[in-house]
Amino acid sequence: MSTPVIETDAGRAGWEAIVADPATAVISSDFDGVLSPLVEDPARSRPVEGALDALARLARSVGQVAIVTGRPALVATELSGVSAHPGLGQLVVLGHYGLERWDAATGKVTTAPVPPGVATARSRLPGLLTEAGVPDAFVEDKDSSLAVHTRRLDDPTGAFELLRGPLTALAEETELRLEPGNLVLELRPRGIDKGVAIRSLIESTGARSILYAGDDLGDLAAYRAISEEREHGLAAVLLATRSSNATELIEAADIVVDDPSGVVTVLTALSDAISAR
Repeated sequence: MSTPVIETDAGRAGWEAIVADPATAVISSDFDGVLSPLVEDPARSRPVEGALDALARLARSVGQVAIVTGRPALVATELSGVSAHPGLGQLVVLGHYGLERWDAATGKVTTAPVPPGVATARSRLPGLLTEAGVPDAFVEDKDSSLAVHTRRLDDPTGAFELLRGPLTALAEETELRLEPGNLVLELRPRGIDKGVAIRSLIESTGARSILYAGDDLGDLAAYRAISEEREHGLAAVLLATRSSNATELIEAADIVVDDPSGVVTVLTALSDAISAR
């Protein structure tokens, strides 16, 4: 398979670094919108055909393969099917934006304490949604964060904008952070994002190169962290899908694909390049 179109010099250098020395490389990816198509019901997310095979093939050569997601680690593990997939015995899932870590090698989850503001926000959300006139907005309770989805409503964009103000105020009152996404507003602990998770992954593995694949505004923190590490010598490839139409993310990417199937194509091409080196 030929090398995908890489738009930047930094991305081409990152690709070459991974191929030249895969043992010091990390391959990391969001789940929803990247390995799995976006769906109305988050509980129905499943990896696109070939996604896990592509990760397993890379896992034979690279230093670490990881999924970095806003979902709870065990939920992402169950939905993705990674625990039962051959070749992913060293996979790591960083859930809740890095607040949790699941290791395939042990099957165990380690987690940081959840701040009390999450419980306060949980108790106040039903009343807030009713007062805002959108009582049917779907609340995804992730234990350590709360995501309010408007995708299922008759006017998802209008409801999203209507809720942004009240949820911002609730985040301030409960000492949480409001993170907007693709028709979702998430209340999460402060100091927790995918940038922090990626930095921890780079430090713990001693990675010299990394590929990170994302699709949503929540992935911008990872992009920023990697861009900063580039200035200190890290080689990197930033891959984006158009699943969420996150313009800022797409403009910052080295490689852009339409959907999760495109991600599989890129990962397969990377495996082929490593095998042929």
